Amino acid sequence: MAKYVVARLGEIAPGAHKIVEVKDRVIGVFNVSGSFFALLNRCPHQGGPLCLGQISGFLHARVPGEFTYSRKGEILRCPWHGWEFDIKTGQSWFDPIKTRVRSYKIAIETQKTLDVVSNKGPVSRKPGPYRAETYSVTLEQKCVVVEIP
Repeated sequence: MAKYVVARLGEIAPGAHKIVEVKDRVIGVFNVSGSFFALLNRCPHQGGPLCLGQISGFLHARVPGEFTYSRKGEILRCPWHGWEFDIKTGQSWFDPIKTRVRSYKIAIETQKTLDVVSNKGPVSRKPGPYRAETYSVTLEQKCVVVEIP
């Protein structure tokens, strides 16, 4: 599987998301309490832009008048028709066995970029008695990476 850097680690705050295009796919990358998840930005119902929908949780009531709110920031509601999906798994809530949105594996990795400075000038120049010393420079930063099959 190919890996693609979609964001720097601090770029997507907890509770936020970013929509990216990777290999002709539009994908939503979500930060749920510091863990990252990726979903295809296409609702399986009628193809709506799923990742533009509202992010919420669940309101439960065991008895009338007693409410409990759970799973804050883990449920994504399609903006077209309100179908709800679990951001962590892609499963729908009305039919979790048959209906789901495509999810992608996410990892946090250190991106290493090697930048080598060359001391070779244009071909017509002759090297002089003085040469600048050059070094290889490595820049490491934590990145959010999505794997696409």
